[in-house]
Amino acid sequence: RRSPDVDHDPKRALDGIVGELTGWVNSSNFKVTLLALDVIGALVDRIKDRFKPHFGTVVPALVDRLGDTKDQVREQTQNLILRIMDQAVSPQYVWERLSSGFKHKNFRTREGVCLCLITTLNIYGPQPLTLSKIVPHICNLFGDPNSQVRDTAMNAMVEIYRHVGEKVRADLNKKGVPQARLQTLFGKFDEVQKSGNMILSFSHDKSFDDEESVDGNRPSASSTFKVSTKKMGSASMGGKRSASAPGSKSGASKDGALDEDDFTRAFNDVPTVQIISNRELEETLNKLREILSDDKHDWDQRANALKKIRSLLIAG
Repeated sequence: RRSPDVDHDPKRALDGIVGELTGWVNSSNFKVTLLALDVIGALVDRIKDRFKPHFGTVVPALVDRLGDTKDQVREQTQNLILRIMDQAVSPQYVWERLSSGFKHKNFRTREGVCLCLITTLNIYGPQPLTLSKIVPHICNLFGDPNSQVRDTAMNAMVEIYRHVGEKVRADLNKKGVPQARLQTLFGKFDEVQKSGNMILSFSHDKSFDDEESVDGNRPSASSTFKVSTKKMGSASMGGKRSASAPGSKSGASKDGALDEDDFTRAFNDVPTVQIISNRELEETLNKLREILSDDKHDWDQRANALKKIRSLLIAG
């Protein structure tokens, strides 16, 4: 049955509901905690972004439950956090409020926050996150007294490297991380790179900058790499071609080089690729990466892979 209070008076009704459920999340009885997490999840699904003003109320309890002694509670807490990112608020908004977990007194919470970050990166990539503000917290955990936390913090940094690339290595050199730990971490970076498991993003600059992330500042315009979101369709080829010398071959300018229109035409001369889901896009990119990273494939296969990448860019 629909509740008119929830639908039409969210502020007044939801304040009390969320406050009560937060108390349940903090219950010493794990079954009550699980029930509360389920109910909050259903509430988020129902009211979506209207849950945003109430997220701050549940954050402390969720951070605590990331360190619960029960595996089931820790897993369900992480799932709820991810559901909130999906339905109610942005990943960055969530992580600005979860960062306290990196300094939590419970080692399982510190570990759980790192695991949640890894999962967030695998789902959303680095684009929605300001990783420059998160990296210092992870660096501090490299010296954590608990070995599980240290190992998970290392894994979280490796995951960031998978998505961002060499900017991470350059930035860590400025963080004051002990040389022994730094060499261990760089060794893990090298292993990931050689394994072909990198997942670099075209717009990772928005989340991580090698020059300014030491201070947690926003990336400067001069240090970013961006791919234009403007599609290079037939309209972009409709302008005049640059003048060619008389008698010259089609596509050659006066100095023998391709002009801009010819380059655009060649760039767009690729087969059409239809992608209907994020999962399909990820699988396609992984296959292309495998072909391009393996020099045993013949050149035609690698050239076709490059054409498919251009096709994906054109499709937006």
